[in-house]
Amino acid sequence: MYPGSRGELMLKLCALMERDRNHLANLESLDNGKPYTEADLDVTYAQATLQYYSGWVDKVYGETINAGTGLNSVTRKEPVGVVGQIIPWNYPILMLAWKWGPALAAGCTIVMKPAEQTPLTALHLAALTKEAGFPAGVINVVPGFGPTAGAAISEHPEIKKVAFTGSVPIGRIIMEAAAKSNLKRVTLELGGKSPVVVCEDFDVDSAVDIAHDALFSNHGQSCCAGSRTYVHEKIYDQFVAKAAAKAKARKVGCPFAAETLQGPQIDDEMFNKVLGYIESGKQQGAKLECGGKRHGDTGYFIEPTVFSNVQDNMKIAQEEIFGPVQSIFKFTNLEEMIERANNTNYGLAAAIITNDLNKAMKFSDAVEAGSVWVNCYDAVIPQAPFGGYKQSGIGRELGKDGVLSYLETKTVTMKIQ
Repeated sequence: MYPGSRGELMLKLCALMERDRNHLANLESLDNGKPYTEADLDVTYAQATLQYYSGWVDKVYGETINAGTGLNSVTRKEPVGVVGQIIPWNYPILMLAWKWGPALAAGCTIVMKPAEQTPLTALHLAALTKEAGFPAGVINVVPGFGPTAGAAISEHPEIKKVAFTGSVPIGRIIMEAAAKSNLKRVTLELGGKSPVVVCEDFDVDSAVDIAHDALFSNHGQSCCAGSRTYVHEKIYDQFVAKAAAKAKARKVGCPFAAETLQGPQIDDEMFNKVLGYIESGKQQGAKLECGGKRHGDTGYFIEPTVFSNVQDNMKIAQEEIFGPVQSIFKFTNLEEMIERANNTNYGLAAAIITNDLNKAMKFSDAVEAGSVWVNCYDAVIPQAPFGGYKQSGIGRELGKDGVLSYLETKTVTMKIQ
């Protein structure tokens, strides 16, 4: 298809998403449990991602290379072909856009498996692509479980690439299946245990707000959640008191209630897993400042929980909790802090909160993370690449890097007579 026509179809899809915004946000809240207001924002961010990549369709081109006398060498960028995409349940519509956008811009066709817990927005968007006029076979949504539908995608010999967002153990399984089948390329965006470093030179109230949102956003169910909050010893006690007060004030309840900031965890498995981590924190000696138990007597609601006096060797300090549990550590100096921040198998994101530009630059240079935020958190935009170091993944999504991962490079060299 002519590239401009692909872009027009993507913009038509965005217009239909705007028309159905309320329906999509309701489906997302119903499926995932996140507050309706957050689901509505996710629809906006998904649209922005697709709009961004609609502008990439006619900007995929190669280069002319100086090959020496008598030779002319050029490169071509060609779509990989059929790609498989497996998305998680924490940001269903947004992760769909992160996957569809660059693949469509590159000219690939898609087989997508949404998470079995949250298939509804993916199915509705598939219907909207038909309404928008996408050719048959370009978008294919296959709901199912990981060991069946997910495995079929990872192992299929005619799928040339698989993109996955989810846990490290499942990422390993997908990578193994890709290797054993046809050595398909993989993009993996996996877990994280991201540090948020709060320096003593910053306003404490503002720092508490940033660190709170970094962890409790989306019920703590985020790969890049700021789940290790490191606070300088000079302001530690003050910060802990304010962080606990803010967590206690967080409204937990029905996702469709206007005042709700936190809905239920996704399912029984994750509900019990998070409560297990909370119990581990208590047993290993962390101080429970607030929360720590089920909220109410029905549903998968967990009280916003804050631990202080957390040590680096504790389970809650090392493993991804994926729930509303803030762990607050104490540090003395930045050199020590950098070493501790990097002492993890993960490297998805990190943040530093400081008014000292030298500290910000030193930290951002030294920390092993794919995204580093200064005096903010979760500042993710379609134009900037996103992905992790170490076991937080392979490759990058979003930005130019996202498109390149769906392209092959062909070199054509001709002898000039």
